[in-house]
Amino acid sequence: MSEGQNSSESGFESEAVEEPEHDKRGLELAKALASRLKGAGPIQPVKKTRRRRPTGNQVSGSRPDDRDPQSLTNTLGRLMRDQGWEVDVAVHGVMARWPSIVGPEMASHCQPESYTDTELTVRTDSTAWATQVRLLAPDLVRRLNAELGDGTVTRVKVEGPNAPSWRKGPRTVRGGRGPRDTYG
Repeated sequence: MSEGQNSSESGFESEAVEEPEHDKRGLELAKALASRLKGAGPIQPVKKTRRRRPTGNQVSGSRPDDRDPQSLTNTLGRLMRDQGWEVDVAVHGVMARWPSIVGPEMASHCQPESYTDTELTVRTDSTAWATQVRLLAPDLVRRLNAELGDGTVTRVKVEGPNAPSWRKGPRTVRGGRGPRDTYG
């Protein structure tokens, strides 16, 4: 570069490009759906049949039917309904809107972890908030059923913060009492 040129004139500017963070719940949904499909067994190949010309009164008209191009919304809705994914998608949608359902203060102290067989598991960041959420569980079930449909959530399981693990290192003692053993 010459003395009269600066970095903006040369056309090379270094800007920090921040990539948006992805929602981890989408990956969880995909894993849950994939695990369901694993249990369904192998996928059978579709037998190709020869198309026959319609006979009789089976002619195409100006009215819409199933052979016409369909919108993506209708196709995805039919796929979710046929596969039984409607509830899972709705529950993960609620998990994404968690702060608007329970309020910003409660959402800052508790997060939904999983949904299995009408039971929602919620993890809190302290035992005090775990007690508070247990007391508010019936109201939470009512709110969730209003969003998802009656009977979708029957129980809210509340778990407190994860306890620290005292199993560190390659050599551990079975039946040990944790850090108390080192203090004589």
